[in-house]
Amino acid sequence: MKRKPPDFREQAKRAALNALKRVRRQADKAGVELSEWEGEFLGSVSERVKTYGRAFGDPEKGAPGQALSAMQAVKLKEIAGKAKGEKPAMARKGFRRKSPKS
Repeated sequence: MKRKPPDFREQAKRAALNALKRVRRQADKAGVELSEWEGEFLGSVSERVKTYGRAFGDPEKGAPGQALSAMQAVKLKEIAGKAKGEKPAMARKGFRRKSPKS
């Protein structure tokens, strides 16, 4: 019985779709209210992955054979952290002027 070599693009597609579903389920189960933008993000990314096999058009934005770009993966992790009830890892702070030392 001959086996075909694994299709890495199909594996990446399935992994991305499963991760998107998992995050939405975690948020629903925990009762966390996702913002309108986060819900739209999860929906649009999953639709693009289903349709095109990846969620970004520019090959420089993600690794070859990956279904999500680097920034999409970061946003997905942030939403997953919110669903788990974790605080954001990096809070953004504006530029601050250093106080002069006397």
